[in-house]
Amino acid sequence: MSRNAAADAHGSHLHANRVGILAMIASMGLFIVNDALVKYASQTMPAAQLIFIRGVMATLLVLAAAQAMGAMPRIREIARGWVAVRGLVDALGSLLFLVSLFHLPLANATAINMASPLFIVVLAAFLGERVGPTRWIAIGVGFAGILLIIQPHTEGFNVYALVCLVATVLIAVRDLVTRRVPAGVPSILITVSNTVAVTVLAGGLSVIEGWRAFDAFEMGLLTVAAAFLAAAYYLIVIGTRRGDLSLIVPFRYTAVLFATIVGFVVWGDTPNALAWCGIGLLIGSGIYLLRASRRARVSSAAPD
Repeated sequence: MSRNAAADAHGSHLHANRVGILAMIASMGLFIVNDALVKYASQTMPAAQLIFIRGVMATLLVLAAAQAMGAMPRIREIARGWVAVRGLVDALGSLLFLVSLFHLPLANATAINMASPLFIVVLAAFLGERVGPTRWIAIGVGFAGILLIIQPHTEGFNVYALVCLVATVLIAVRDLVTRRVPAGVPSILITVSNTVAVTVLAGGLSVIEGWRAFDAFEMGLLTVAAAFLAAAYYLIVIGTRRGDLSLIVPFRYTAVLFATIVGFVVWGDTPNALAWCGIGLLIGSGIYLLRASRRARVSSAAPD
């Protein structure tokens, strides 16, 4: 490879990382605003109903974007292979997270949801990847952080924290599946798959839960939430498909900052001292695991 070609490749790689990082940060901000809007709406609307209505709106927005981008001729790919699997897993994880969010402070639910890197490593170990002792220690530290956030032996313990933890496991599975989606599948179609799966699942649950009339203000909240959700879904797919995953994924933790600010402004919620300690342990262990995974991949790829 010539010097110019090598420089171009390096520049392209740096650009991909910058795009991935910015997409990840932006998606976290959009997700938090979306979460805050639906949490606020859940005070007066049945959960499944509001998720379904928001899902219909988000799906229409994403389909319009797919049409504008010329991806509609390949729309059937959303129901095939790893794209369909990812959509189903994401739908289950999203629904469980939203149900827990409606009963937890925004910052606490977001922090628990940030434990996905821990579960990714654990799942990888079950799939046969070698995990060294230092990474297991980091996992242990991360789970200690989760316990400090959940605080299972205090009066403030909420069983929905465990629901949020299950949702986090599903999010980790989704992220593993994302890497198996063929590179040629447009990101916008993966986004369509997500919104359709969530909408269909929520629609089925809404029939069981029941509906009630809603007013123009509630519809306005869900409309704005749908727009933010559609954009966030697309950006997170961009963020996880470009550049170095171990460099980009740690920027997901900006969601905790966004959630803390929004939770305080809207509801006056702030994590207590134990929860802050847990958030610190969780973020630290997650970043370490991501960096360690990157070093392991680089080492295994190096020639003997």
